[in-house]
Amino acid sequence: MSIPAPELSIVLPARNEAPALEGLLPVLRQSFPAAQIVVVNDGSTDDTSAVCARHGVEEVRHHYSVGNGGAVKSGVRAARGKLIVTMDADGQHDPADIPRLLGRLSEGFDMVVGARVGGSQASIGRSVANRLYNRIANYMTGQQIADLTSGFRVARTDRMREFLFLLPNGFSYPTSITMAFFRAGYGVAYEPIVAARRIGRSHIRPLRDGGRFLLIIFKVATLYAPLKIFAPLSGVSFLAGLANYLYTFTQAGRFTNASAVLFTTSVVVFLMGLISEQITTLLYAAAARERRRTDNS
Repeated sequence: MSIPAPELSIVLPARNEAPALEGLLPVLRQSFPAAQIVVVNDGSTDDTSAVCARHGVEEVRHHYSVGNGGAVKSGVRAARGKLIVTMDADGQHDPADIPRLLGRLSEGFDMVVGARVGGSQASIGRSVANRLYNRIANYMTGQQIADLTSGFRVARTDRMREFLFLLPNGFSYPTSITMAFFRAGYGVAYEPIVAARRIGRSHIRPLRDGGRFLLIIFKVATLYAPLKIFAPLSGVSFLAGLANYLYTFTQAGRFTNASAVLFTTSVVVFLMGLISEQITTLLYAAAARERRRTDNS
């Protein structure tokens, strides 16, 4: 007997979050009794499975940790609802905010992101980093992005599934899915939320993950509009080569190797941008074909 599809699926990626889930799952079940609640157990070593069984929610279990993004992808694949909520399992996100996000979605948007207001960041360092990501994304998209890295969002399930193959398995999944929606021309809105302090210790380590978060900046660029990054870099290299050439020509009457290297670098960087742009276009064309195939099936 097939299980009827609910209107709403709630996906919670969880790795050793049993204490927070113990308090969160009853609230979700009481607030959304008809919803499908999916906890993706990402290789937890605590009693997450027992907590899920005790509260009667679905569990998708990974035998080992594949990352926050990988857990979200598993949850999206398991979702049966037309609409999907993704939220952290550590107690930061308030289930009472879900109706407000759903209300904005009903206005015609394809995704609504819970944008954390001031005082919601776990640390000053992460707050500064998130502001930097937002500014870069604003430049890349030409849109005002309130919170690029928030994991609390509501979306149309079919839209989310279009881009699963683009999403990384790590913590940069919110960045990637947001940029993918903008690139595809889907409507994205932001709803202010207050994120509480998480229960337990964060899995993010500043020293270990600092380099990874720097890569997020480049992923934002290459996922949405690579030439917006490569073209300015190419221009800087060209101008530096031109300045060096003018200086050496006026001083010594010659064209130096340094100028040649800078001019060559300018051309190479620009061509890399063109190639990246074509690759990005092909990726989104593949997503569009998959959407048409799904719509016709």
